[in-house]
Amino acid sequence: MTTKTWGSGGFAVLLLLTSVELVVFLEVSIVNVALPAMGAALALADTGLAWVVNAYQLTFGGFQLVGGRAADVLGRRRMFQAGIVLFTGGSLLCGLAPDAGTLLAGRAVQGVGAALVVPAELALLAAIFTEPAVHRRAFGVWSAMAAAGAGSGVALGGILTEVAGWPWIFLINVPIGLVALVASPRLLPADRPAPEGADRPRLDLVGALAGTGSLLALVLVASELPVRGWDALTTGAIAVTVLAAAVFWVRQRRHPQPILPPALLRQREVRAGTVANALVGAAHVPAFVLLSLVLQDVMGYSAIAAGFAVLPVAVVNMVTARTVVPWAVGRFGTRLVLAGGMGLLALGLAGYALLLHPGAGYLIAVLPSSVLFATGLPAVFVGSTASAVRVAPEEHKGTASGLLNTAQRLGAALGVTGVLLASAAWTASHETSVNAVSDGLRIGFAVAAGLAVLGVLCALVMFTRRRVDAAAATVQQQGAPQR
Repeated sequence: MTTKTWGSGGFAVLLLLTSVELVVFLEVSIVNVALPAMGAALALADTGLAWVVNAYQLTFGGFQLVGGRAADVLGRRRMFQAGIVLFTGGSLLCGLAPDAGTLLAGRAVQGVGAALVVPAELALLAAIFTEPAVHRRAFGVWSAMAAAGAGSGVALGGILTEVAGWPWIFLINVPIGLVALVASPRLLPADRPAPEGADRPRLDLVGALAGTGSLLALVLVASELPVRGWDALTTGAIAVTVLAAAVFWVRQRRHPQPILPPALLRQREVRAGTVANALVGAAHVPAFVLLSLVLQDVMGYSAIAAGFAVLPVAVVNMVTARTVVPWAVGRFGTRLVLAGGMGLLALGLAGYALLLHPGAGYLIAVLPSSVLFATGLPAVFVGSTASAVRVAPEEHKGTASGLLNTAQRLGAALGVTGVLLASAAWTASHETSVNAVSDGLRIGFAVAAGLAVLGVLCALVMFTRRRVDAAAATVQQQGAPQR
């Protein structure tokens, strides 16, 4: 197993892996401000514009479980590079798209590429940076990049759209992807040769198709239900979800090398991390959606101004992730860091619910809650992920990464759906009130705060009380293979 420090090429490796993380998560939100320009250029109606967002979310969330297993079976560096090729190619296709169909196809390819990159990148991060202190710092930088991508996409998308035109929100990824492809063979460890014979790892193609189909259908339901309600599409997608999930469950029980290996699922930290990641996604992603709606529809901000109003989240995220989070993990362990981070998320979301209303000022109603939210965000990213990937068996780290990221994407999709439905239900039942829309959005924040409180309970109850870092360090000192 590789152990990198900042003085042995580790910084360059970390920069490569986390820069890709930043770009992948930027793509979740960077398109939002550019949607009107895309619609005008490509004659896309509102329904088509929604699919510019959904095509990426759908494939990004649906293929990560298979991407993680593929990293274990086919090689982490190989799948990292394959994902970069697809993501960069999809970005180029989007940037040069002459029509709506090409743009949507490119977005889908981007999502598949991201779904291959993220599990491989996270498994590489855990396998390369193994010394506890370096491991904490590496995951702190990783969480900073993920949070910065989530928090700065709207502002960056607005700038690029105004200055260079909407195609450049995609074309900017091309040189970054090419640099990553050139650097990865030089910086990342080569994949280990696969054993021969019965021990050779295999990818269950039927299980992969069933699992991916179930996840794609479920994300589709979560994306479309708030807009369409129960119609033929959403009802059919529910049926596909159930049927494909049943096939996946049968393959899990019968295949000698299932997509989710039993040895991985027996790890308490992995099970807890899966639940925690679902709650992290369900609590924090709806907050960005709701905050954008409040700033524009209630407080009268332009789209670009709303993007810059959210920038403090990215700034505080990066500072906290680089300084406070590594120290806190070393001092208190990931379990308490996750609990504290979810508590800060709950306080920030509750602040939004209480303070955001027509006529509210930014410095009173938005900024204090944003600082609380932003301080907690990198803590929950690290707390829900680092220990689960660290204790996963070496041969299953990619699968563990895919499982955790899948849980977070599904949690995000279902959380946005649930929060928006709760908000819409409140607004509809109080339509005679002059503040019905703003009060409905505040109800959405309250629901998200409740999900964050569940995250606190998950951290305290489901995760083991022992210090995973300390246990891993003891194993290393005794000369036993680290898990």
